[in-house]
Amino acid sequence: MSRFKNEVMHLQAHVKTLRLGAAALLAVALLLGFGWWSAPKTLTIHVPPDLRSGSTRKWWDVPPESVYTFTFYIWQQAQRWPANGEEDYPRNLKTLSAYFTPSCRSFLQQDYEWRRNNGELRQRVRGIYEIPGRGYGDDPASRVQVVSANDWIVTLEVSADEYLGAEQVKRALVRYALKVVRMDVDPEHNPFGLALDCYASAPQRIEPAPATASARQPAAATPLQGGAL
Repeated sequence: MSRFKNEVMHLQAHVKTLRLGAAALLAVALLLGFGWWSAPKTLTIHVPPDLRSGSTRKWWDVPPESVYTFTFYIWQQAQRWPANGEEDYPRNLKTLSAYFTPSCRSFLQQDYEWRRNNGELRQRVRGIYEIPGRGYGDDPASRVQVVSANDWIVTLEVSADEYLGAEQVKRALVRYALKVVRMDVDPEHNPFGLALDCYASAPQRIEPAPATASARQPAAATPLQGGAL
């Protein structure tokens, strides 16, 4: 009898051990589940486009090249009128509202109303593109000025083309100095965590450099009246 009794006690001890192990596994699973549930669903990390030499940086740091790319992309989209500026411009401002500071949205709304009242939008088609040789990679130091960890001034040099029907009514080379700020308040609508704060200074018209001038020679620039183009 003692042999059977010992066997029963051994089995009971084994069952007890298994129960304790199952309880421990359940506790670990609950902890892991809580950690997974409380972890952020999204995390924006800015990675330089050229990874040949590797990159080490703090995850909250925004490199200048990312600031420039964001600025050019959003500004180009805001200035794109594919069919009719009177309808496309306000639609752009509404669609991209999460990428502008409140003061910049107000400024651009006033710009829209001024253009509309002066007949510069009806049936106008508009687009801007980077002047070849004037992008970030050609002169990074002059394209993005780091004011602080949360503020930048980005210089864009673009060509602005406008058409009325099939006729081109405007082509201007323009230098924009745009303020960019960190505004990570609505990742659902603005995953960049950045926002345009409009002009740091008045836009300038770039005079084309003479054909005999060096490609590195900076083009002359004159302030535009009205502060916008």
